[in-house]
Amino acid sequence: MAEHVLSRRGFLRSTAVGICAGSLVSQALAASGGGGVPTRPFGNTGVNVSILGLGGHHAGRGRDADASVRLIRKAIDMGVTFLDNAWEYHDGRAEEYMGRALQDGYRARAFLMTKHHGRDKQTAMQHLEDSLKRLRTDVIDLWQFHEIVYDKDPEMVFAPGGGIEAADLAKKQGKVRFIGFTGHRDPMLHLKMLAYGYPWDAVQMPMNVFDPHYKSFQQHVLPVLVRRGIGVIAMKTMASGHVLRANVTTPAEALDYIWSQPVSTIVSGMESEALIEANVASARAFKPMSAVAQAELLEKTKQAALTGAFEPFKTAPNFDGAVGRRLHGLL
Repeated sequence: MAEHVLSRRGFLRSTAVGICAGSLVSQALAASGGGGVPTRPFGNTGVNVSILGLGGHHAGRGRDADASVRLIRKAIDMGVTFLDNAWEYHDGRAEEYMGRALQDGYRARAFLMTKHHGRDKQTAMQHLEDSLKRLRTDVIDLWQFHEIVYDKDPEMVFAPGGGIEAADLAKKQGKVRFIGFTGHRDPMLHLKMLAYGYPWDAVQMPMNVFDPHYKSFQQHVLPVLVRRGIGVIAMKTMASGHVLRANVTTPAEALDYIWSQPVSTIVSGMESEALIEANVASARAFKPMSAVAQAELLEKTKQAALTGAFEPFKTAPNFDGAVGRRLHGLL
């Protein structure tokens, strides 16, 4: 476990990554003058995305289609251009609702991402066709391998006839612009995926004020992504609500900490218009935290973070989706 613990000295050394990537923050601040959400470069793709993204799971949860459409359009109207989704969310309903929301000219205003569970080529291509139909689009901006959380996932993706062949085919067919992968369990699995040398466009991973102390994606994976020019998508920035339960920092401070890292965007589970308004206000008001302020904040979160109790998605299987569990014979 020792290799996962970040010392104060180690943190200050790692902030060199953030300092070297400081142009991201400068560009974000410069882009906020029009009253929208600041934007940043999305890795080496040549595209800029809003630093705040709308989580598709929450946008499609527990509401009728009309309410979901209003919520998604509200986010886009306020400047949230990065949209997250997944083939499995709510049995496809989340993608269907987002597809409705993206009619009437909204598709052209959004950077659309969705995820899939296709570890083999055939399944991945079927998931792609399902997603294109539900989202009512000819092209998905970013298509990601969802939930790389099991030890065999990387080998399955890169095996002959594996899902990576679908990724290449989808790009060749013009149905997908960029390729990435996600996971919330273990940074070593992310490094395993990266070790194959595939030219990933994006990687999505947990980043929050607890992460640097336990199984840290920020410590182990982030420097690799920055070095390779891969777009960084931060998720679970509130540790699935545990940042608030731990009562060691404020939501605004927690968000500012992540935006002060070299991330392209934060995917936030915003299921009400009030929450969209609050998070957009935070994005517009963001000012980079100094390295010293970041180190002081991490010192405050250290005791709560060391055991991983406030990041249960890194240990507890109930955060893994049913599709992945069935795929690996766990259901």
